[in-house]
Amino acid sequence: MSTVPQDHVETANPSPFNDYDRMAEGYAAENETSLLNAYYERPAMLELAGNVAGRRILDAGCGSGPLFAELRDRGAIVTGVDASAGMLEQARQRLGADADLRVADLAGPLPFSDEAFDDVIASLVLHYLEDWGPTLAELRRVLKPGGRLLVSVDHPFSVALFQHMAGEKPKYFETRSRTDEWTMGGQTVQMSFWDRPLHAMTEAFTAAGFRISVISEPPFVPEARELFPEELREIEPTRTRFLCFLFFVLEAS
Repeated sequence: MSTVPQDHVETANPSPFNDYDRMAEGYAAENETSLLNAYYERPAMLELAGNVAGRRILDAGCGSGPLFAELRDRGAIVTGVDASAGMLEQARQRLGADADLRVADLAGPLPFSDEAFDDVIASLVLHYLEDWGPTLAELRRVLKPGGRLLVSVDHPFSVALFQHMAGEKPKYFETRSRTDEWTMGGQTVQMSFWDRPLHAMTEAFTAAGFRISVISEPPFVPEARELFPEELREIEPTRTRFLCFLFFVLEAS
């Protein structure tokens, strides 16, 4: 089973890597129905978010807006940012002209005042960044005291496992770059990621002023087994989990 994330990107890198503008339409379509997004990552993130009615939420790396839409339907007041103008155009088609969507790079300052949000959701985005320090500091700045940062990233154990199965010798305890090739909507794009060990993640969170309240390895939703029999064929019928993404709920101190 592939562990490549099928959700948001948040980098303004003008290199040939991570060109979401070029594959925006194909990516948005894939994201709607994929196992990893629609039946695993998004349901898990919404479960962790809980009751969001009336809460001001920043969807940091909102992509084409599927999570934004779900949060808004649950009564949240949502703002979305993404580095890809192409992905934001897909989001506008979904969410309407009145949706609060802005082009912004998570590697730099955000266009919001201090303590502007009750929650920030960074869904499959931090693993595009080499240095988490400035980004986490900025996300902490825009959160109210006691606010939550919900994060999903590539599971560091799954990355190392699949590299080992491919005959590589992963250097798990280092922060290291990785490239993959995605083809969506007839467009092939080189994708660049930064893998890091679990301890590096948790140390970055606490150094930025967050308290870790949840670390989760959630199950996929029950209907996924009928919809994706081949992808889940090797998972025993009594099991509902696989190594893919790792989820955190962090509280701003």
